[in-house]
Amino acid sequence: MPGTVVMKFGGTSVADAERIKRAAQRIVAKREQGMRVVVVLSARGKTTDELIAWAQEISSSPDPREMDMLLSTGERQSCALAAMAINDLGHRAISLTGSQAGIVTDTSHTKARILEVRADRIRQGLDEGAIVLVAGFQGVSTSHDVTTLGRGGSDTTAVALAAAIDADECEIYTDVAGVFSADPRIVSDARKLPVVSFEEMLEMSASGAGVLQLRSVEYARNHGVRIHCRSSFDDATGTVVVGEEVTVENPLITAVTHSTGEARVTLTGVPDTPGVAGRVTTALADANVNVDMIVQNEPVSEGSRADLSFTVPRDDLLTARAALAAIAEELGMTVRANESMGKVSVVGAGMKTHPGVAAKVFTVLGEAGINIEMISTSPIRISCVVPGEQVPTAVRALHAAFELSGPDTIRPEQPFGEFAS
Repeated sequence: MPGTVVMKFGGTSVADAERIKRAAQRIVAKREQGMRVVVVLSARGKTTDELIAWAQEISSSPDPREMDMLLSTGERQSCALAAMAINDLGHRAISLTGSQAGIVTDTSHTKARILEVRADRIRQGLDEGAIVLVAGFQGVSTSHDVTTLGRGGSDTTAVALAAAIDADECEIYTDVAGVFSADPRIVSDARKLPVVSFEEMLEMSASGAGVLQLRSVEYARNHGVRIHCRSSFDDATGTVVVGEEVTVENPLITAVTHSTGEARVTLTGVPDTPGVAGRVTTALADANVNVDMIVQNEPVSEGSRADLSFTVPRDDLLTARAALAAIAEELGMTVRANESMGKVSVVGAGMKTHPGVAAKVFTVLGEAGINIEMISTSPIRISCVVPGEQVPTAVRALHAAFELSGPDTIRPEQPFGEFAS
């Protein structure tokens, strides 16, 4: 049986008619190489942002179910238009919605998770010789409602389909040439990485790299899907994301990533009693708010109260405040927020066996006059919350200190990722 490939094209890659036609030519070329081809498409350009703006013109608090009905239309437009372009090139193409493709999710509107992929209709199309196009970012819930997967969810759609049909590779076509050692908009001599491990890519995506969505990398690691992240504008090899056992070497530091979409929430007057932190984090989890760093200050004396600080995505700040309101009132706590925080991280599998990385990070930031507000670590990542306006300085200082520059740089005016923070 011929090989099977899943090709995913991001929003900038299908932003206008010419780019859709260019993507169609690339898809057809892959089919003419003898491959069975499944394609996942994002909404065109800024379509999703425009749909959100339309909703906000109508309602200050749009119903999540209806938001999913609205937002899912963007990807459907891309698929239908691309299918028309492919058919005009002499190949049969069929476009499917997420539900038609068999993508079943949980019932969490606007941030649904894929539970399974019933890919029978996709396999049927492939067996009939068609190119199958699937609308990304969406599925159907177990209660038969349209759902969407959150920002960047088309990456997860592509990886999930690749796993379901046992594809040889999942190619993620984007507006950059691969994964880089830092955001080239900040570091002009950032280096393209030929190979990255799943573990490193997970940490990079979680700490701000906008090239691959976090959930898509998790899914790929769990299901052994090989990802090739590459440019939709040329044929050069990009960055391959594979298991750690496949990578040739573990550099000390692979990349410096950042996010400027952080908000810090501080609860003051937290009772020094068991279970309070659990109640706080449970309330946030029930509201579908992801908590990143958490720091609790111990009470200064017996019977006094503590402070609890944590970071959340800035877009979720209003939701987090609402989720905490009842608990704060009941326990006599005050909720404060700072929306101008940023996060800078160094990531590298080589950290596991090299001491002194944290000391170097803190020293470099100190010498640059950057105050560290919060710290979190993993075996291959060190993240620091810093004032938002100091993030570019922090990224450049760390990138230089760990000597990450090298060949395969790109022009600094090029964008960095379909949904970069």
